[in-house]
Amino acid sequence: MINNLGARKLSRTGSHRRAMFSNMATSLLLHEKVETTLPKAKELRRVVERVIADAKNNRRVEVRRVIRDKVVYHKVFDVLAPRYKERDGGFTRILQLGARRGDAAEAALVKLV
Repeated sequence: MINNLGARKLSRTGSHRRAMFSNMATSLLLHEKVETTLPKAKELRRVVERVIADAKNNRRVEVRRVIRDKVVYHKVFDVLAPRYKERDGGFTRILQLGARRGDAAEAALVKLV
């Protein structure tokens, strides 16, 4: 039996996870940085890398499935895709910030390179 294929569940249903990462990806692409917990940051990286790669290859429908905000959608194609045209991957960087004060969760900053 093959274990550990796929993504982290993060104690959420599939629809909740999709909505959460869609919202987080939209915020990251709009503000170009977002602060969250480390496990969410590692999963968010997978989502955003795919969105930018799809935008570079002009796959508008695939980008629209994740990014539903029109302003961010146009920013991805007009600003970000040309910026990363020569880059093959690694569009995001995760910086660990240490334990969060309220619940001691491992915090991280996700930003575009």
